[in-house]
Amino acid sequence: MHAKSESGTTLNESFRDIDSWIFDLDNTLYPRHVDLFAQMEVKMNEFVSSLLGLTLEDASHLRHSYYKQYGTTLRGLMIEHHIQADDFLEYVHDIDHSVVEPDPLLASALRSLPGKRYIYTNGTQDHARKVSERLGITEYFHDVFDIVWAGLDPKPNRAPYERLLAQTGIKAERAAMFEDLARNLKVPAELGMTCVLIVPDQMRAVFEGRWDAEGSEAPFVHHVTDNLGQFLTDVLTATGRRQEQSPAKP
Repeated sequence: MHAKSESGTTLNESFRDIDSWIFDLDNTLYPRHVDLFAQMEVKMNEFVSSLLGLTLEDASHLRHSYYKQYGTTLRGLMIEHHIQADDFLEYVHDIDHSVVEPDPLLASALRSLPGKRYIYTNGTQDHARKVSERLGITEYFHDVFDIVWAGLDPKPNRAPYERLLAQTGIKAERAAMFEDLARNLKVPAELGMTCVLIVPDQMRAVFEGRWDAEGSEAPFVHHVTDNLGQFLTDVLTATGRRQEQSPAKP
């Protein structure tokens, strides 16, 4: 499965007027099987364990409860333990990015999209830069909005989405949002964006039933794909746009 419409609309109907393209970073611009998050989970568990004097197992349980309650481990630690964000963010994102491989199909599609392209992540600017450099897509984005820019207020909270629209001048009805977590698409859909959910390759069974996958069939998920590069290529074809054959600056 490469693409599926959950809304009943065609790709042309959904994307012909889109001129702002907003992409989550982790498990969206690169496929889930790359599993950078596994590295970050280890680092987060270590940080929480050291901070609170817990075993790694107890730190993991606490971190997952904060993730569910507050949206990110960091926000939970800030609210419950009043930590400063910088040390956490630096430690957690100090990982091996070399496992991310270049994605020529994605690069070709991104540079051909009309309008502007953005990264909006609950991670950091530096992490986004390292990932996009490995993918070979850095030059095709106009800006990166990270958790620090959001005032440490993570998706799926509404305020940072509204700030993104206000700061960029993006018109929600002419914007598309790409995410690997369905719950992070609820607010963009309410604001009027076209929403695309990125799922693991071939809808792998391990994905089924996961808490973070809940809502994948919700009405605010308009399209589903397991291959972002191919999906964007299909969008370009459906809307009658040609992919550029040579690199073009955004």
